[in-house]
Amino acid sequence: MIDEFENLVRTVRFDRPLCIPVDFHINSACWHHYPADALGELMAGHSILFPGFDESAIDAEPEFAPWEKAGERYTDGWGCIWETTDDGIVGTVTERPLESWDKFDAFAAPDPNTTLRLGPAKWGRVAEASRRPRAVGRLANDSLQHGHTFQTLADIRGYENLLFDMADDELRLGRLIEMVEEFNLGVVNKYIELGAEWMGYPEDLGMQAGPMLSPEQFRRFIKPSYQRLIKPARDAGCIIHMHSDGDIRDLAGDLTDGGLDVLNIQDLVNGIDWIAGHLKGKVCIDLDIDRVQVTRFGSPTDIDALIREEVEKLGSPDGGLMMIYGLYPGVPLKNVEALMDAMERYATHYS
Repeated sequence: MIDEFENLVRTVRFDRPLCIPVDFHINSACWHHYPADALGELMAGHSILFPGFDESAIDAEPEFAPWEKAGERYTDGWGCIWETTDDGIVGTVTERPLESWDKFDAFAAPDPNTTLRLGPAKWGRVAEASRRPRAVGRLANDSLQHGHTFQTLADIRGYENLLFDMADDELRLGRLIEMVEEFNLGVVNKYIELGAEWMGYPEDLGMQAGPMLSPEQFRRFIKPSYQRLIKPARDAGCIIHMHSDGDIRDLAGDLTDGGLDVLNIQDLVNGIDWIAGHLKGKVCIDLDIDRVQVTRFGSPTDIDALIREEVEKLGSPDGGLMMIYGLYPGVPLKNVEALMDAMERYATHYS
């Protein structure tokens, strides 16, 4: 019997895992949109998705991060102001520190020894956790915070301003990119120093149709930073995981040639057949299951058919497929149950 750690590594390395790793993430906003006891019953009834689940440990009133609190304004380490309208849902930047370049001379990066993109850097806690994972059959799983490069630049400057900067060859943009990269590299190196075995690089680059910047802009302004941020983790032997929401088909080749082991990609916006034809067997696919079409508006039968199709087209007894679903408010509970059932059923499809 192989443990969770070995099964995950076998999946990533195409080394015939025991089952498909599946992850079901419940966003903290769900606890005030659904009855807590109903969610708890579903979790208790799905031991593959929630191993060792203790229903008595459910916190129906979770503590939200400052950037997830409705009605409050939160200033991050870069000086961006965040606001949200629903507790538990990460907010959006409403005020930007460099809306104009006039303030650039006084602009400074946060210190990665004390600050992450969002919130303080609690390196002592990371150091303690890094000594435990292998003993309980898990990887020391670390990650840059979501939106580490392109989205950080867009938050600092504004999305339209950033694209104009790229089109205009704005000289100050080059220095800003260096500042963001130096900060991120400090975070990556700290995780490596503390024993990281898995390094995540999460950043949304896609829209509903196409990426948020052209492939040429990505190659010139963003990809070099990505490669420099990945290199120390790759050199340290870490498994490299990258995430992007949206349609990233035009960028996928540039992403995967940077030394990725795992690419977390959304299913329907990119197309199951496209993913099978362009990525299967080349990189481990961490499939992000649809959250806005079938699982929200379809029937339980539709949901079962979707998961089965994805496993049959993207899976293999050799490995190379992981699956993750993020539950957000609005999905009917009968569909939540159907999705949990299907993920557990087809996780063992090849065993």
